[in-house]
Amino acid sequence: MAEVGRAAVRDPGTRLPGGFWAAVAVWLERPQVANKRLCGVRLEARRRAARPGTQPRGPRPSADPGREESAAAGCRSEEGPGPGQRSPEGGSSPRPGIGPEESRGWHQAAETEREAAATAPLLAGAPEQPGEGDGPAPDLDALWDDFSRSLVGDHRAMLAFLAGPGAGLRAEAPHELDVVLRTVIPKGSRHCPRAAPRREMVAQDVLGGAVTFLPLEEDEQGSWKVQMSNVYQIQLSRSADDWFISVLIFCPERWQSDGTVYPKPAWLGQELPARLARWSVASGSSGFKSTLSLLPILKYSRTYQELKDKYQHMVQVWPEVTDPEKFVYEDVAIAAYLLVLWEEERAAQDVTAKQSFVDLGCGNGLLAHILSEAGHPGRGVDVRRRKIWDVYGLQTRLEEAAITPSDETLFPDADWLIGNHSDELTPWVPVIAARSSYRCRFFVLPCCFFDFAGRFRRRQSRKTQYREYLDFVREVGSACGFHVEEDCLRIPSTKRVCLLGRSRTYPPAAEALADQRRTQYISSRRAPGPAPAPLGAETGSVHCCHRGLPDCPSDGLPDDPPNGPGALEPGAEGRWLPGFHPRDRAERVRNCTALPREFVDQVVLQVASLLLGGAQLSPGSPPSGSPPSGSTRTWNPGASLSLAEVAGALDRETLRRLKRECGGLQTLLRNNHQVFAVLNGRVRFRDWREEKLQEEKQPEAKRRLLSTAFKTRLCWFFSHHPDGCALPADCCPFAHGPAELRPPPASKRRKRLC
Repeated sequence: MAEVGRAAVRDPGTRLPGGFWAAVAVWLERPQVANKRLCGVRLEARRRAARPGTQPRGPRPSADPGREESAAAGCRSEEGPGPGQRSPEGGSSPRPGIGPEESRGWHQAAETEREAAATAPLLAGAPEQPGEGDGPAPDLDALWDDFSRSLVGDHRAMLAFLAGPGAGLRAEAPHELDVVLRTVIPKGSRHCPRAAPRREMVAQDVLGGAVTFLPLEEDEQGSWKVQMSNVYQIQLSRSADDWFISVLIFCPERWQSDGTVYPKPAWLGQELPARLARWSVASGSSGFKSTLSLLPILKYSRTYQELKDKYQHMVQVWPEVTDPEKFVYEDVAIAAYLLVLWEEERAAQDVTAKQSFVDLGCGNGLLAHILSEAGHPGRGVDVRRRKIWDVYGLQTRLEEAAITPSDETLFPDADWLIGNHSDELTPWVPVIAARSSYRCRFFVLPCCFFDFAGRFRRRQSRKTQYREYLDFVREVGSACGFHVEEDCLRIPSTKRVCLLGRSRTYPPAAEALADQRRTQYISSRRAPGPAPAPLGAETGSVHCCHRGLPDCPSDGLPDDPPNGPGALEPGAEGRWLPGFHPRDRAERVRNCTALPREFVDQVVLQVASLLLGGAQLSPGSPPSGSPPSGSTRTWNPGASLSLAEVAGALDRETLRRLKRECGGLQTLLRNNHQVFAVLNGRVRFRDWREEKLQEEKQPEAKRRLLSTAFKTRLCWFFSHHPDGCALPADCCPFAHGPAELRPPPASKRRKRLC
């Protein structure tokens, strides 16, 4: 055996050893967080098992799920104590050289780990998906028994490796381990679209601070054996006041790296322990669900790869100004998620007809296009037509129309309503779905923060704005009578949490009463005071919790909507909320790029003058020009001023004009990247001598990209700064006069269209 790497763990908050096992749980259940070539894992089984080479104190724990859960939770059976509990025969601390206090810490970590094991889902994806099309999982009990017997006879080196380095020093090694059987699912690729999943047994010695990964391989007779060449172990150790996480390989000279499930030893020894060390001392959970927690991961991975291969050509023909790679692959991932979700739904309901959909605020329409080509009848609706719509063909139904929540915008024939970054429509999607029909479901992927009418206003400072908005949309879905589920998508976006409403909290007969509740909830968002409780929030049925509501009848709903100042009064044409305003059909550019060039140049000169202490600047080449190569002449870098100081020196009309733009003065200054550097609310001249040094540290690909723009724009400092440019003409990336100007390179989009 050999140690291939270790990482020191700095633990100022005494999170170890419990934090180590939290980090191991991430690598066990979500290894794709560290190994990007994996799609995920499926946990097949979990149990307590006797350590190889020891005699169990009683009968082997039953495979019955109830008994197994009890064992995983650390509950001792009558036959004998489990690990972390003193046996009648005696025994000392669980690791060598530690005192009673630390011993109690290890025991507590053991109990925490077992509680986590008991509450963890059996599958790291959708529940009850055993096998998932790649063969039945082997029996964990039989596997472990066969493996244990083989170690006692023929593989004593493996027995010592599994026991860990301190087993011989302990007065009594723990006689049981926590054993998990998992299937590791690699990502598909164009070269290997059907990469086979790999199975592993994982033996966790909680008191010993070690977890061993035992790969399984199937022989010609269909029997599963441990692949000894790829066995590795993660250990937590302590030396004086320092903690270490180490990775050891049982047989490094025979290690077989496939580049996916089993990386090279260098990665295992460097990247993995470093990540585990960070996770071990990281603060609590993120508050979000695990990625793809509602789906079978293997099926999603295969569907995504198929769609990615089919639609990757869209990147080459993308006519919009948005980033094609981000939007194409994001919509492909969302489509894969919905297709797998709907396939599982049809299987559960034992139906074959594919679900219909309406994509509200469909934008570029690619998601609706992919779903339509997959055989799902539906359409996309958006307030503005996009250029890309003409590429899809007539089979994809895309409509240019504004959606105002009202009696006229219901979709009784749709099975699903989709709100993918639907902006001001996001909180309305559950309402429209609930009122369209009892069988209508919804999927929303919130992005921008909108309430029913206008921007969403925060009410809690303890949460992030994103988390608070997700909770609000979830509350809307509950108030509309849905069982709301949350999941995390695998998309190239920071806002990737979706919310789904697949079932109702009330029977169809209570629809009229439930709609009163919806009306009251929407009205409460306009009125001061606490909002009424979501429908079915406590008992999963139609009820009233009397929180800020009038007296309620016995059926659990108010007789009539409230009549106070916050009451909802339908507007013209049956609108549900008169204050709602859809986006304008023509989207106005508000990032300062549409401002007149003369106005922008005037503001740039004013700010530059302030940085130079009030010096008057005017267009034209300064007398001093630029310093020749090797010159030691000083260059005035100016002052550093806060944005508030700069704004205070500008006239009122200029500020009023800038206020209409998103970001105002700061956006205008950042747009003029050649002249100014804006950081932490302060502005200064950009010193291109420093930029030149940074450019030399850039990778070769980035330097080639910068070289294509060399001398394609005039140098502002050469023309306006009293000292000219800080760089000689041959070093400055900008042109010192019209004679040096080069034609700009053709854009990638122009090349593609040509």
